[in-house]
Amino acid sequence: MGELLNIVNPLHKRTKRDYVARMVDEKVHCMGVAKQYEMDYWDGDRRFGYGGYSYDGRWSVVAEALIERYGLQDGCRILDFGCGKGFLLYEFARLLPDAEITGFDISRHAIENAKPEIKDKLYLADGREKLSFDDDSFDLVVSLGVLHNFKNYELASALKEIERVGRNKYMMTESFRSDQELFNLQCWALTCAAFMMPEEWEWFFQQCGYTGDYEFIYFE
Repeated sequence: MGELLNIVNPLHKRTKRDYVARMVDEKVHCMGVAKQYEMDYWDGDRRFGYGGYSYDGRWSVVAEALIERYGLQDGCRILDFGCGKGFLLYEFARLLPDAEITGFDISRHAIENAKPEIKDKLYLADGREKLSFDDDSFDLVVSLGVLHNFKNYELASALKEIERVGRNKYMMTESFRSDQELFNLQCWALTCAAFMMPEEWEWFFQQCGYTGDYEFIYFE
């Protein structure tokens, strides 16, 4: 198994959240809307998801950290597993102009509204299905905030596929370390299906043979 990293957390902690307000705002209905992963989730009201997800450059520091971590150079191949609108991949392309970038997402709205500069590198697909790439096809496979949305058997299959196609792997997922953080996560999360503490995630990684790096974000 890889190492526990701290790359996305500084961005995650910038956002202030009113956990109880979300829980009492017809949350079950909002969850149903969010799980469609279409316009309302990305660019609709905040109660359904992002509340408007537009490019602001925040992912540049993440791309820089990952390039340094894995020694990525021009000509490398990078896959974003659940790329959303492709903002992270855009930063990779900006920093490594000759890199071969690829990303997919389950959301048609996200792909259709991706960064124009890399839109032709993205495609519509479901990460719960087998990836259409050969073994060790990519120098890095990255997945941010996606895998906790899968049921355990779907998650196991996805981790095995990420392991299979990537020489280096990095995933970020939601987790909790205390009852308070579990409560906050349950209040806030609209799409999460895998509620696990860090040690449970690490056990799951071992069972799936996942050897990549990982990061947990918490709702404190």
